[in-house]
Amino acid sequence: MTEKGNLLDRIGAEDRDRILLANLLDRAEKARSRNIPAASDFLSPRQQALALDILRLSGLGETDYIFTGGYENAERRLAYFPPDWMDVSQIQPPIKCLRVSYRPGENLTHRDLLGGLMALGIVREKTGDILAGPDSADVLLIDHITDFVARNWESAGRAKLTVREIDLTDIRIPEIKARDYHDTVSSLRLDSILSSGFRIARGKAADLIAAGRVRVNWRDCDKPDKLLIQGDKITARGFGRLELLSIGNLTRKGRTSVTIRRFE
Repeated sequence: MTEKGNLLDRIGAEDRDRILLANLLDRAEKARSRNIPAASDFLSPRQQALALDILRLSGLGETDYIFTGGYENAERRLAYFPPDWMDVSQIQPPIKCLRVSYRPGENLTHRDLLGGLMALGIVREKTGDILAGPDSADVLLIDHITDFVARNWESAGRAKLTVREIDLTDIRIPEIKARDYHDTVSSLRLDSILSSGFRIARGKAADLIAAGRVRVNWRDCDKPDKLLIQGDKITARGFGRLELLSIGNLTRKGRTSVTIRRFE
């Protein structure tokens, strides 16, 4: 088995991820051997977690790559491998942004806009975050397809679009809709935090985990007794996403106070 294959096996990569991660390692090797910049396509949060695992196992240091989506706290990001000679100030990942304008009454959603891109033949991995607002959306793309999209993207559903490129510094970031809940839990186990965050019975939380519908920090997790720490992010298919914002002191009854953020 090749060294690449061994790395993929060590992180438990499934068939659907092996090609993507193998290509990621090829990009990293290209940057190292040719001493030129290289980058992956956009990665989902789950794919980023896997990418981080395999890059660390491959021996790359923290200065050998960055993850960026074109703006701070982007969800979909690419891995960028700068050459040795490149200063941090010179790093320019291959990302551009288009502002797509439409009438306020059109109420276009993320799904509408993504559908419009796919109608042009644009695959998901070439598309970063889609930041939809009431009358426009900022769409992050791999740079080499930007001109094509700007020239040809005329509609999303029945809505007519006006498209122009903008600087990454001009991106409009919509307000994140979330609510913070303060609670006390019997333990910091995954099933306990899941039960508190989604206001469901602990048994139902355990069933979700057993059914493979729960991820912790974007990685699949089937252990209801996994202990969580501050900052951990939990997703449950069909329910949404949580973040364990803070862990407080024990109450007189021996329960732990926590603050959990639930994203709407």
